[in-house]
Amino acid sequence: MSIDAVDLFIPHQANLRIIDAGLERLGIPRDRTMVTLDRFANTAAASIPIALDEAARSSRLRPGMNVLVTGFGAGLTWGSAVLRWS
Repeated sequence: MSIDAVDLFIPHQANLRIIDAGLERLGIPRDRTMVTLDRFANTAAASIPIALDEAARSSRLRPGMNVLVTGFGAGLTWGSAVLRWS
């Protein structure tokens, strides 16, 4: 799947500089990215579920959309998944 097929990107919300660097490297526009860091700060492992909920409640997330989620932790721990929202 290409980046163009991703409708919404929801990254781990640890640090805005990290999010912006990832967006630049992946070529994902900021308007297709859900950021909640400004309202909730770093919520650790809960950041992706919180951002998914915020996206759904604000209608940024609609059925049929491809959603890329990515999380990372200490050291080199990371994981990503593409979801089809229903």
